[in-house]
Amino acid sequence: MKNRSIADPGTEVSRALIRAVRDELWLVREPGRAAGQQRYMKSSMPFMGVRVPVMRKTARAVFDQHPPAGADEWRATVRALWREARYREERYAAVELALHRPFLRWLTMESVPLLEELVVAGAWWDYVDRIAPAGLGHVLATEPKPMGAMMRGWAGDENIWRRRAALLCQLGSKDGTDLALLYDCIGACVGHPEFFVQKAMGWALRDYARTDPGEVRRFVAANGSRLPKLTRREATKHLA
Repeated sequence: MKNRSIADPGTEVSRALIRAVRDELWLVREPGRAAGQQRYMKSSMPFMGVRVPVMRKTARAVFDQHPPAGADEWRATVRALWREARYREERYAAVELALHRPFLRWLTMESVPLLEELVVAGAWWDYVDRIAPAGLGHVLATEPKPMGAMMRGWAGDENIWRRRAALLCQLGSKDGTDLALLYDCIGACVGHPEFFVQKAMGWALRDYARTDPGEVRRFVAANGSRLPKLTRREATKHLA
């Protein structure tokens, strides 16, 4: 069953997919975990009590059974599942729908506003830390020039979650890391007081240190007086 999307007027939404996601997640919940999950995430939205690996496996099975007909329906369904969520796991499932491997062909610059909505509206690390490397990083790898320019803009944005997303979008890129982009994003954030921004700078450097520890040592030594203590500590955590 499909109907028109309130989020994207004139676009079909897969109501069968949304209904199946909710029903299947409810069947695998552990109610005793819900309150603890909500406290840990400091979430105003309640949890069902579904473990993250179980949520992902369950949601992906639903996506494969009810695949969207095209990019427009996929985007509209992600937005509807996200915006209409009553439990946080439904929002996690919306993120997984946006990142589901068979649908990555639709994850282009045209779809970045969708990811941006999830980053800004979610406004917490559990959403951003999943979306940044798996979603924004995918677009960066396939469309590096326009996406690189956008990430540089996000790194200087007043919204701390756009900043964090820009800093973390290259996690796991290894030899494919665009160092100029990484350093530009860090440079735009060095004076920022927010914990989540400072931590992200260090995390991005620590991740790249697995590929080129010497370069990260050099960068930290050259910029040590500018980098926050938290950033330096995170960047060099696994360096002798």
